[in-house]
Amino acid sequence: MSVISSWNLTISLNTTLSLSWRSSLPSRAIFPRPKKPKTLVVLAIALGAKPTVLVSEKLGDAGIQLLKTFANVDCSYNLSPEELCTKISLCDALIVRSGTKVTREVFESAMGRLKVVGRAGVGIDNVDISAATEHGCLVVNAPTANTIAAAEHGIALLTAVSRNVAQADASVKAGKWERNKYVGVSLVGKTLAVMGFGKVGSEVARRAKGLGMQVIAHDPYAPADRARAIGVELVSFEEALTTADFISLHMPLTPATSKMFNDEAFSRVKKGVRIINVARGGVIDEEALLRALDSGIVAQAALDVFTEEPPPQENKLVRHENMTVTPHLGASTTEAQEGVALEIAEAVVGALKGELAATAVNAPMVPAEVLLELSPYVALTEKLGRLAVQLVAGGSGVKFVKVTYASARGPDDLDTRLLRAMVTKGLIEPISSVFVNLVNADFIGKQRGLRLTEERIVLDGSPEKPLEFIQVRIANVESKFASAISNSGEITVEGRVKDGKPHLTKVGSFGVDVSLEGSIVLCRQSDQPGIIGKVGNILSEENVNVNFMSVGRIAPGKQAVMTIGLDEEPSRDALKKIGEITAVEEFVFLKL
Repeated sequence: MSVISSWNLTISLNTTLSLSWRSSLPSRAIFPRPKKPKTLVVLAIALGAKPTVLVSEKLGDAGIQLLKTFANVDCSYNLSPEELCTKISLCDALIVRSGTKVTREVFESAMGRLKVVGRAGVGIDNVDISAATEHGCLVVNAPTANTIAAAEHGIALLTAVSRNVAQADASVKAGKWERNKYVGVSLVGKTLAVMGFGKVGSEVARRAKGLGMQVIAHDPYAPADRARAIGVELVSFEEALTTADFISLHMPLTPATSKMFNDEAFSRVKKGVRIINVARGGVIDEEALLRALDSGIVAQAALDVFTEEPPPQENKLVRHENMTVTPHLGASTTEAQEGVALEIAEAVVGALKGELAATAVNAPMVPAEVLLELSPYVALTEKLGRLAVQLVAGGSGVKFVKVTYASARGPDDLDTRLLRAMVTKGLIEPISSVFVNLVNADFIGKQRGLRLTEERIVLDGSPEKPLEFIQVRIANVESKFASAISNSGEITVEGRVKDGKPHLTKVGSFGVDVSLEGSIVLCRQSDQPGIIGKVGNILSEENVNVNFMSVGRIAPGKQAVMTIGLDEEPSRDALKKIGEITAVEEFVFLKL
């Protein structure tokens, strides 16, 4: 077994969450207090009201129509920051392009209602991801629909600067005929450095190879095998600068890439290099680029993006004779606009429905096919967390939690980040007023000091299923249900997925088998005839339906633990009657 990860949490249990009773203690039932809804939107959606989606920038009609099938859509363009903050408290989702700044003030103004921000495009530097995460707001983007359009625009600018297309066009329209002035350079045999070898960068590389160029790339995160498959060599930043005839930028804007192309970088490039940027404006120090153009270090540049958009009219860089500029047209094709609109609308609607988002940027990034496979295990881990924390006796503090995954798959073939987040959700939500989701689970866990460790048990057998079972253990606590304490001295619950549904298969050292639906009653009793019938009669008289029942025992005639799955919550009287059955030594009622 190997520890995968750990971090610190302390949860104070100052609220009683489940009814418990032991024969050795006074027969006093403690009932859970009703929990207030986290936000108005949760209550509204539960009652059937449509969520509201605010679209703050122009979106393709196909996306708008898809949104309208599920939500009320408010298309309000050109909102000032103050207007956005005022309107956002009435919205469950917000869709933006690159022009709207979704700041911390926006998330604070939402007062917990905003559940998802959709960025219609790839770059998310206009969204405060940290603030979104702290407020439990999912951020999704549309990373694939405009890939080809952006790559094609990059190639268009590449060819334009090689043959002075923009300058020659302006010259002819001014009544001139300056053939000798606008002699260009050939692309065949020239070296193109692709800076950022993601989706767009790799598509640019493919097309440049087709033009007869030698292509190199710099990206510290790109896999070498993917580059080799295209015929591209991955090189260092220094080598890219010093050997390239053309440089095409395709990296995101991050603290590490901000003004990456500055005076120092331009001092190391090959004299006469040509630069194309269809990524983010801030990766180039525009004043440094202007100096490099004036000195002739950079022969020409083509920019589709700028630090400030639109750039000021007096911007000297834009007006430079060796500049070709376009107004952020990278994704501006009819096909791309409709594709982005549909992609972001689908992501936002899915997120509002509670589905796991493959394009989430502030939650565990897991491919769609993996999400589909792990989905029932996500439900299992949350419910195991809920059960485990409700078994902790009041006054104890949950500090140390261990999650064990048993699988026949190799260590690199199982991504447990989603599962860890859902265990945290299950542990924290029942004992606090905090709303925990896949976005903020790690943040809230760290904030509260929990030390959660994960370990893997590698099993022999077929790896068809991602997991055989999942076990959650809480150490250094007392339990309301003594039988939940395993031989290791920890509260232990274990479960597995059967027929696509989560099942509880172990409590403490007792094997059980009950579907994790509705509510559960755990009873420890002397193993003797008639107990199941007595409990069943009490619940039947209360019109409480039993959906599942399982009994695990140490040995015939010894102690046994009966696990009962219920569709409805029993009354106080019904639970009291169960506790008064002579053979019942202790029991606990748990809500899922």
